[in-house]
Amino acid sequence: MPSMSVIVPVALAILVIVVIAKTAVVVPQQSAFVVERLGRYAGTRDAGFHFLVPFIDVIRYRLSLKEQALDIPEQVCITRDNVQVGVDGVIYLKVMNPERASYGVQDYFFAISQLAQTTLRSEVGKIDLDRTFEERSHINGQVVSELDKASEPWGVKVLRYEIKNIVPPKDVLSAMEKQMRAEREKRAVILTSEGERDARINEAEGEKQQVIKASEAARQRQINEAEGQAQAILAVAGATAEGLRRVAEVIQNAGGREAVQLRVAEQWVSQFGNIAKTTNTVVIPANLGELSGMLATAMSVLNETKARG
Repeated sequence: MPSMSVIVPVALAILVIVVIAKTAVVVPQQSAFVVERLGRYAGTRDAGFHFLVPFIDVIRYRLSLKEQALDIPEQVCITRDNVQVGVDGVIYLKVMNPERASYGVQDYFFAISQLAQTTLRSEVGKIDLDRTFEERSHINGQVVSELDKASEPWGVKVLRYEIKNIVPPKDVLSAMEKQMRAEREKRAVILTSEGERDARINEAEGEKQQVIKASEAARQRQINEAEGQAQAILAVAGATAEGLRRVAEVIQNAGGREAVQLRVAEQWVSQFGNIAKTTNTVVIPANLGELSGMLATAMSVLNETKARG
């Protein structure tokens, strides 16, 4: 049997170790310990070293202040057009008030999970199946808003909610694929017809421009021909006028009248000979022998022309 002198020191050492274990506590970073004293809330110990009253103070809850992810299991939701879809998601939350998180709700993870499922069913029920995929962001925002209001008394902040999957029934999924295929084929047909229409329009526009250019070219050609004919007429008229003017000047010179008479007589004989060659019928003037009378008549015409000039 060991002596009392040995047992007492050992017992005192064990007691000291137990008291120190009950009194000194180290709280890790981003953690909070909720302490109760004789069964009542006595405070929250943040990160660091703390002393407790031995055998009176008790650490009742150990909470993490980090952002936590809570998986929401898949559940069946009914859309506004009465189609059942399976929806699951994940919630990101953070404890803001350790006291409320400890005493405000029995299990804030379970409470938020159940509330997220009911809120999700409510939001999906307001939307048709075709819009559930494009309204994911809206659904996420509505779920976060509702959960944040409900979790505030629990000292928990819901940061965000994300839908992971939306799974419609197989028959509905097959019908949606057929609808999308039909839409793609419809768009392809529309694009093809629009391309053919644009091609025909372009061809018609090209033919129209070709006709316009051809008509403009024809008009310009006619204008050019008319201008050329006008210039030719003006040139002939100018040459004729110049010839007449020079003939008139020659007549005024010595021997001019005799030369004109000789020229007229030659032209008359030449034209009369041509008539005899080209036809069997010849009209002979009654005064054929009086060539001098014909010359006198021609000269009188020349004199009258000169007088008018």
